[in-house]
Amino acid sequence: MLRWKELYEECVNCHKCKLGDNRTNMVFGDGNPGGKIMFIGEAPGADEDRTGLPFVGRAGQLLTRTLESIGLYRKNDYYICNICKCRPENNRTPYTQEEEACIPYLRNQVALVKPKIIVCLGATAMNCILGKDWRITRDRGKWVERKGFYMTATFHPSAILRDENKKAPFWEDLKDIKKKYDDFRNQNVDS
Repeated sequence: MLRWKELYEECVNCHKCKLGDNRTNMVFGDGNPGGKIMFIGEAPGADEDRTGLPFVGRAGQLLTRTLESIGLYRKNDYYICNICKCRPENNRTPYTQEEEACIPYLRNQVALVKPKIIVCLGATAMNCILGKDWRITRDRGKWVERKGFYMTATFHPSAILRDENKKAPFWEDLKDIKKKYDDFRNQNVDS
């Protein structure tokens, strides 16, 4: 396992797939590197590629505002990143070989953060992490425990921008994630 600086340097210099050849910036991750929640999306978009930070475009701003409204803050409570560290052209879904090239970096990030809760944002992240048999509409909000992590999935915030009908279930999922997070914090206070 690489430490943060080494991992970052490896990602910056990565050209295991064509995404590394066409990026403006590698988008590593942001937030609290000791956060108990880790949000994982699929890949950076145009705003993320331009700034080098994950979830800063319209969808990211929606996610940030929604999380802050329930008392979860990026710098304090969670770490956020993507499976792929470079933007696919035209914001397309990453190809399997691109995900496979980046997944070791994500695993290293998970090992460094040591979150209690992993939240997959959208179908691509969910299928890559939880398995291809999961369906976002059917399985979002369900919890599974694997390897000491509590994992769930919810809609990607960009889906909420496209379909208002997903807003209420997304909101319920985030409140449930906050409850699970509070349960962990209360256990630590009681021990």
